[in-house]
Amino acid sequence: MSAPSGISADDWRRLGIFSLAVSVVVLAAVLVVFAVNRASPTAEIVLVEELGGDTTAFTTTRNAFGLPARNLERDGRRTFAVGNSFFRQNWVTAPASTAARDGLGPTFNAQSCSSCHTLDGRGKPPDSLDDPERGLLFRLSIPGTGSNGGPKPDPVYGGQLQDRAVLLTPVEGRMIVKYREIPGQFDDGETYSLRSPTYEIGDLSFGPLHPDVMLSPRVAPVVVGMGLLEAIPESAILALADPGDASGDGISGRPNMVWDARRGELVLGRFGWKANQPTVEQQTAGAFLGDIGITSGLFSQENCPEAQRECLETLNGGSPEIPDDRLAQVVFYTQTLAVPAMRDVDDPQVARGAKLFAKAGCNMCHTPSYTTGEHPIGAVSHQTIYPYTDLLLHDMGEGLADGATDFDASGREWRTPPLWGIGLVKTVNGHTMFLHDGRARNLLEAIMWHGGEAEESKEEFEGFTKEERDALIKFLESL
Repeated sequence: MSAPSGISADDWRRLGIFSLAVSVVVLAAVLVVFAVNRASPTAEIVLVEELGGDTTAFTTTRNAFGLPARNLERDGRRTFAVGNSFFRQNWVTAPASTAARDGLGPTFNAQSCSSCHTLDGRGKPPDSLDDPERGLLFRLSIPGTGSNGGPKPDPVYGGQLQDRAVLLTPVEGRMIVKYREIPGQFDDGETYSLRSPTYEIGDLSFGPLHPDVMLSPRVAPVVVGMGLLEAIPESAILALADPGDASGDGISGRPNMVWDARRGELVLGRFGWKANQPTVEQQTAGAFLGDIGITSGLFSQENCPEAQRECLETLNGGSPEIPDDRLAQVVFYTQTLAVPAMRDVDDPQVARGAKLFAKAGCNMCHTPSYTTGEHPIGAVSHQTIYPYTDLLLHDMGEGLADGATDFDASGREWRTPPLWGIGLVKTVNGHTMFLHDGRARNLLEAIMWHGGEAEESKEEFEGFTKEERDALIKFLESL
């Protein structure tokens, strides 16, 4: 059996995707269906309000990212409400009278999920060294491979800089972000400027970082629609992969095969800026441990590197600090957050912007539509959705590279982020800072940072008239 999309048979066997029992006829049918879904620059983009299918919420308020799936039944709404309370409320230092919410740290970045995902929305980098904004964190790694094929953490500071700590436990260090302006000009003469960041760590408590440390800044993304993304059939995502660019279209999307702690094997990654998490459960449990310092049944060891004695000696909030049933409620909450409806679908400028989006080839990676498959949560099953992502890794060029590998992801590769809800970030979170580190101050700047596989699309956008650029941005703002 030959492997599709330029992937070698050995690669597919390594990923565990195919077996000899798979029928050639069935595989061919799957490929035909999803070859149509992989859009082309000439494809027409269908404008529909219900971006999240029956889960879609019709709202444009500041709580646009915080509503339950519209088709969620009564029992599900009760679980959603409980999960919501644990997503939003602060954890405290152990031991405490509020035993259900103690165990914070010992080192951490935030006290709650919503500290970074404010109103279930998007974080941003700090405006100054004194800004208490919690939306940015620094991942740390060194050359080599860590446990189960993941990144290898810094031997003293671990896999993520902890810039806060409980009483009597040293803070690991302080994040420092600086910018310089890079001027640019469109083909029609209009000028723009891009904000290029540099990152440093100050006030290190345990000596210098490893000399080859790689620092990867990440901002908290919007969390709507995660259950729908989880429900997309794996075959639909893999059928879009073309790591060798056998199609010759310049797009070489690759799956990131990552460790599934629940299953104990490598599986397809879908979540995180480098698609380094396979499930909503693992993404959530990983954030509880890495960002808040809360252990769970999935990740039971405190986040304390051996060199940090005070961290190791700090009292904890039990083992695990978040019980399985409570973690499941938070996971359910994030799986069933409704996707906001598209706005202005009948606006001629939006329709024109959608055509220009396709003309520039943006839809080659920001795949418009899927139909979800079976999922334990019925509300997200069998829905026609419009997330505008292929969930694959793409080389985005040296300008956006962080140099840090993450399972199969290289230092230049990032997962295509979903676009649904992007036009409501300003309403919900009061800013328009985009990309993995929030360097882009608006959607236009975000487009102009695209490179690598997206270089041709960026150049096409550069050649548009101002009226055309405005129309494409208007389309994005309608999502």
